Amino acid sequence: MRDLTQGHAGKQIFFFTLPMLLGNVFQQLYNIVDTIIIGRYIGTEALAAAGASFPVIFVLISLVIGITTGTTIIISQYYGARDFVKVKRAIDTAFIFLFFSSLILTVLGLAFIDLIWQVLALPEHLVADATLYFNIFAAGLVLMFGYNAISAVLRGLGDSKTPFYFLVISTVLNIIFDLVFVLVFGWGIGGVAFATVLAQGIAFGLSILYLNRYHQLIRVSYKGLVFDRDIFRKSLRIGIPTGLQHTFVSLGMMALLRIVNMFGANTIAAYTVAGRIDSFAAMPAMNFSMALSTFVGQNLGANKPERVRQGLRSTLLMTTLVSLTVTAVAWLFGRDLMRIFTDDPEVVQIGYEYLVIVSTFYILFSAMFVTNGVLRGAGDTIIPMFITLFSLWVLRIPASYFLSLRMGTDGIWWGIPIAWLFGFIFSFIYYRTGKWRSKVVVKHPQSVLK
Repeated sequence: MRDLTQGHAGKQIFFFTLPMLLGNVFQQLYNIVDTIIIGRYIGTEALAAAGASFPVIFVLISLVIGITTGTTIIISQYYGARDFVKVKRAIDTAFIFLFFSSLILTVLGLAFIDLIWQVLALPEHLVADATLYFNIFAAGLVLMFGYNAISAVLRGLGDSKTPFYFLVISTVLNIIFDLVFVLVFGWGIGGVAFATVLAQGIAFGLSILYLNRYHQLIRVSYKGLVFDRDIFRKSLRIGIPTGLQHTFVSLGMMALLRIVNMFGANTIAAYTVAGRIDSFAAMPAMNFSMALSTFVGQNLGANKPERVRQGLRSTLLMTTLVSLTVTAVAWLFGRDLMRIFTDDPEVVQIGYEYLVIVSTFYILFSAMFVTNGVLRGAGDTIIPMFITLFSLWVLRIPASYFLSLRMGTDGIWWGIPIAWLFGFIFSFIYYRTGKWRSKVVVKHPQSVLK
């Protein structure tokens, strides 16, 4: 566990982010390896089918992930205040909530997937593969939620290393299972989905064994769990806006996919592959933002608001340098990266155009995420939610649709940085107002936040 209330702000955030970033690199390898194997050994249509499934899966889990974020923020603030009784109750509450949520979402997903494909206008010849992939993945949601719950709790306590170790194990297993199930057993796209679920299940089981042996505060057991309604209400107050934000972002991904589907299987496949590469590019900003949220939560909980500004400046500098580097890589090696996944020249070209347009504005994306990280760490998630909704549904989706009518697929991609630009402007203006300071859960009688 790491105490982020002491020491140099920039160094603390960097070294806290590093294991999370490395962990997410391995986590993205799930999707990367899956995509490479599907594209190379199963085919372009299977690649498009798997790509169509991801936004739907994200819609299912996004609200719950947001509420879990609220719990993580509460844990970090109680931990900063050294209130370990409430830390333990917050952890128990999160585990109970996530277990039952995963069961409900699995049932809903399996029941309505056929209707979802109709709404998305997924080409008929892709439906069978997309449904098979989705159903297997949905059946394993309880395992994925369990592992992510443990990771979120540990991050709230300042431990970003332990989740990384188990993620490495899971990723290696996923690669092995992918190769065995597809190349040896010939299970096709279903084998890829089952490999991911099985690997996550093993990682979850190992993490439970480890925590129960070495962490007195966060042992995982069905016996003795306490559901604290007051903490859950606070989690909902902070987490529901973030969850709705994630939900509408994921619905926006589905709406964008609906536009992409208009251009056929090659465009869907290109969007899938470029999206995997784009996910790698987005990871530094997202992980620095998560680290900054924990940093802000602990320091506000410890009544050290002066360190928040130091943390924001340091994080913006680090993410700017990373963004410029990633942009250069995308411009210079974008086609080579696309060819790792597929040899189809049309898919490669469409995906490269996506990378060139979107990567040019990674610096805006990073600045937006980092600024929102401060707001989330303080417990202020409502305004970021409205900013996201406006940027996505008033700007991004309409811009992508109307520009696609004039510019083809390039017009779809231009809608993305347009939304980032205005999202950053609105977030930074709100940060400058300072109103987010009043949202802290842990109150101090003579706090300078007043």
